[in-house]
Amino acid sequence: MAGGGIAGRLYRGEVSINFVRRQKLWYAISGVILLISVVALLVRGLNFSLEFKGGSSFTFSSTSSTTQGAISRVVSSVTGGDASVQFTSTPSVHQWTVQTGALTSDVTQQVAQALEQTFHIARSAISVQLVGPTWGSQITSKAIEALIIFLVVIVIYLSIAFEWRMAIAAFIALLHDILITIGVYALTGFTVSPTSVVGLLTILGYSLYDTVVVFDKVRENTAGLLTTQRSTYSDAANLALNQTLVRSINTSLTALLPVASILFVGAGLLGAGTLKDLALVLFIGMISGTYSSIFIATPVLADLKEREPQYKDLTVKVNRRLAGGRAARRAAAETDSPTAATAATAATPVTATAVTVPGAPAEPGEQDQDQDNAVEQDAGDGVAVPAAAARTSDTPPRAVTRQQRVTGGTQRRPGARKKRR
Repeated sequence: MAGGGIAGRLYRGEVSINFVRRQKLWYAISGVILLISVVALLVRGLNFSLEFKGGSSFTFSSTSSTTQGAISRVVSSVTGGDASVQFTSTPSVHQWTVQTGALTSDVTQQVAQALEQTFHIARSAISVQLVGPTWGSQITSKAIEALIIFLVVIVIYLSIAFEWRMAIAAFIALLHDILITIGVYALTGFTVSPTSVVGLLTILGYSLYDTVVVFDKVRENTAGLLTTQRSTYSDAANLALNQTLVRSINTSLTALLPVASILFVGAGLLGAGTLKDLALVLFIGMISGTYSSIFIATPVLADLKEREPQYKDLTVKVNRRLAGGRAARRAAAETDSPTAATAATAATPVTATAVTVPGAPAEPGEQDQDQDNAVEQDAGDGVAVPAAAARTSDTPPRAVTRQQRVTGGTQRRPGARKKRR
């Protein structure tokens, strides 16, 4: 991926978001959401549609005298049980839907007659639908079987195409999406219909697609990692996640926009029904699937791989090399700092200069030392000038080497070269 935008910088590793190393935070967030979902499922349960639980449904147009409480009282007085009453309103249609448990033909006719007489509705305007409990249980079992077969096939495919650890990570992400979607339905009381099951399978496939894209990049980045030892498995996986991050976000937003249009615009205009049930589960599942492919699947994969002995050793070696590099850079920075330079200058020993009095006998072992009263000869007029006289108060002493010095009491002839002792 080229370019200087955020996508290109993420792809090249110039900018990186550490998803993998913060897996505990993502696990905690998902754990709280899953806990709420499980509690809602156990306490509130799911609101299954008529196709799952069986029963009778009465649909009729709204009138000036129809209210939810009045309809519920009329139906309950005939059936002797509770009834679910829902109102659907669109610009062209305003109608009520009453759902009850399984009723006999006689009781069904009695309910229709009670609604006709109480709210002055024509008998032909009341639509009655009967669903047996046997057919509803068959639909439920078929939906569960389809979900199990889907998960098994996905695990087998990922194990063959990638490896079993990637299959396990993807399986965990899919279960994560299923539980969150079901929890949202339990919390909100949305009706679970056969269309919802179809939508659930659809969003699981969508979530799996996004996860496979990330895993393919992870496999590419970690190829030969044990040989090159350039980074740990977690770092390589995190780089792959950053490289595909913009793609995942763009794909999710592109898919969510039409689904949101169907849910909030289409369902609002057309009312409840198959369209609304499908759009609702797609909207919830796509958001959950995008979250799980980024924050759950890849961190779980990295945790599983880092437990292998070879990748444990790789982590130790890479961390040791990085620690050595940081220590070397820190030492170089301290050496180049002004404080370190001042300390080094202060620690340099100062060599004392020996002073020899002209004419005095040299000490044993000092015959090769030059005396500080050497004379300097002016090359222009050949006049020898004492070295001390040639220096002024404003001119610092010039450094004199061993070969430029002569012993005390001798002078260098004009144009003569000093012999090397």
